[in-house]
Amino acid sequence: MLPSHFLKDENAMLRFLFNLLWFILGGLPMALGWWLAGVIMAITLIGLPWARACFVIGQFALWPFGREAVDRRQVTGRDDLGTGALGLLGNLVWFVFAGLWLALGHLGSALVCFVTLIGIPFGWQHLKLAAIALMPIGKTIVVRR
Repeated sequence: MLPSHFLKDENAMLRFLFNLLWFILGGLPMALGWWLAGVIMAITLIGLPWARACFVIGQFALWPFGREAVDRRQVTGRDDLGTGALGLLGNLVWFVFAGLWLALGHLGSALVCFVTLIGIPFGWQHLKLAAIALMPIGKTIVVRR
């Protein structure tokens, strides 16, 4: 018998299957890359704000279908440290130390996925994650409805 949330939402089973395939076919290595970047940032102590973002986005990279990254302004309706000038500065620092490398990993994974017909949705997901990897500060992960 299916869990009740599968019965209420006809797309839940499809999202689950895509997430399962994603995990098996390469989602885990990219999530581990995000978490490794988070550990390195946490060790530096100065990088603690980026470390938290790495762990959150690493979880998103592990199970991305049915969720999306959006600007925090859209969710909260107001600016905060991450969505203003300090967020831009934080994203520039992030880009130099980790963002470029994570984005390249996602781009390489996307190219591999695009080679096969079944991999196209996974390739698009990697491209979205590559964009997030370049500028993650000021973003939040929400459930897509």
